[in-house]
Amino acid sequence: MMTTEIARHTITALVEDKPGVLNRISSMFRRRGYNIASLAVGHSEIANLSRMTFVVEGDVATVEQVTKNLHKLIDVIKVSDVSDANCVSRELALIRVRANVQSRSEIMQIVDIFRANIVDVAPESLIIEVTGDEDKVDSLQNLLRSFGVLEVMRTGTIAMDRGMNGSVDGQQGQATRPRMESGL
Repeated sequence: MMTTEIARHTITALVEDKPGVLNRISSMFRRRGYNIASLAVGHSEIANLSRMTFVVEGDVATVEQVTKNLHKLIDVIKVSDVSDANCVSRELALIRVRANVQSRSEIMQIVDIFRANIVDVAPESLIIEVTGDEDKVDSLQNLLRSFGVLEVMRTGTIAMDRGMNGSVDGQQGQATRPRMESGL
């Protein structure tokens, strides 16, 4: 029996930081039928620009179409497929786990092994903060299930090229606008 796993690709985009941009980009994904496995957005090092990181499910042709369609959007400055690049990718998760006096020390040992942090202690629960790749977050979450995971909040993947590859024209703060002309 053969199992088929859908490939995941990581795409980053430098975009205008103004109202409606996220809606226009997510509407493009919806109209074209692309699935976003995760999406993270935050301010960049350049004033009035934000970075978006998408994890998209699909084959190479699908990812190529996604990047071409993103380039066509007026608010998008730069798009990069970092799936095969030498990059650093991380995800942040907060995990609320049931914890009583008897189970706290065992949970604390597991948290320590994963180099995670306990960020809140309540009489019947702990909130654990973990940062790492998706597999690390999944592994910790799976180990904590036996104690009773009450709530999970994950950021989705963020990624950045190693070295100077990801800089905008090699100069911090200087953005160019590579464009694909659509003829419209």
